[in-house]
Amino acid sequence: MTAPRTVLVTGAASGIGSAVAVAAGRLGTAVGVGTFDGDPHDAAATVQQIEREGGRAVALPADVRDPAQLDAACATLVDRFGSLDFVVANAGWLLLRPLAEMTDELWWSILDVDLTGVMRTLRAAAPHLPEGGAAVCVSSVAGGSVGWAGHTPYTASKAGVIGLVRSAALELAPRGIRVNAVLPGVIESPQSLDGVNSGGPEGLRRSAAKIPLGRVGQPDDVADVVCALLSDTMRYVTGQTITVDGGLLAAWPT
Repeated sequence: MTAPRTVLVTGAASGIGSAVAVAAGRLGTAVGVGTFDGDPHDAAATVQQIEREGGRAVALPADVRDPAQLDAACATLVDRFGSLDFVVANAGWLLLRPLAEMTDELWWSILDVDLTGVMRTLRAAAPHLPEGGAAVCVSSVAGGSVGWAGHTPYTASKAGVIGLVRSAALELAPRGIRVNAVLPGVIESPQSLDGVNSGGPEGLRRSAAKIPLGRVGQPDDVADVVCALLSDTMRYVTGQTITVDGGLLAAWPT
């Protein structure tokens, strides 16, 4: 990426989103660190890390359930930094719940963030993106490539993100805007360390034994791929999904 440019990253207070924000800041890109009311993680910590390394950043309310917040976040970045060139739709959540216990309310609440929230993020950002701009949406190998028992709305959402990305890529291509997806595998993050709704530390340890590269991924492993997809290096790549999993799916089943 060539400065001065600006990116909005949703769900950027922790995990992959925070790593993307910090990596983009290192490249000279001004960063909108998207957060939401009630986020258990402090977006200010991400902003401070970017600024300590000489970058520019601002924390912004960007609840992907609220179209008005997303519109305002995009407008604020344009006013403050002069442009909005990139967007990373990263916000998401999951909850372990067997299908037999799944309620309509819970189903829709997860899809509202993990799938519709991605659409809202692209919809808000797209009018501001210039020719040469780009979007990256964070899907998952869970849903994008394999299933995950007990997480049907999450995996359905992540599968849906891939279709959304392909269609959005076609719509925005005439304006010279690229849209791609990343499919993280097993990544150590606050979400995966949740032993109730995800694998927890023990689940990560077991997963590491199955990954050809010998370890679970770190948020930076995904962030570097996201930043590459935003960069001019990937100027002829759109509508694609890039798996970042240390070779896990290539070795499936093991």
